[in-house]
Amino acid sequence: MPMFVDTSPPGHCIFCKIVAGEIPAAKVYEDELTIAFMDIGQVNPGHVLVASKRHAVTVLELTPEEAAAVMQSAQRIAQAAQQAFAPDGITLFQANGAAGGQTVFHFHMHVLPRHEGDGVELAWPRKEPAVQLLQGYADKLRAALSTLV
Repeated sequence: MPMFVDTSPPGHCIFCKIVAGEIPAAKVYEDELTIAFMDIGQVNPGHVLVASKRHAVTVLELTPEEAAAVMQSAQRIAQAAQQAFAPDGITLFQANGAAGGQTVFHFHMHVLPRHEGDGVELAWPRKEPAVQLLQGYADKLRAALSTLV
């Protein structure tokens, strides 16, 4: 993960400044709800960030329309990256909160072209809980889903 952490106040973060045109960025794509630009911490050629234009810190703060727009823009960028750079694969990565690995607290998704041996590792320890425990987790999530509008 990058070492950069943006500590700007909401609405004045580095991505808000890019959206407002206050600081330069290598823009790739823009529509009504999203903006896509090159990550200055390039991992591989074609590494792009797709962000919501409106300041929202995490996926939990996006409207359904913004969430859909970000994914549609990310898919479009992934298609362009595949054509332009012919990577072995593409990773879409999105982090929420410091504990989740978020370093710029403005919602964004990484579109990361991948190549064998590129040094990027996305791994976690498998815990393999019992089926009954998994069913309990599913029950909790279904109960929470039933309360959402």
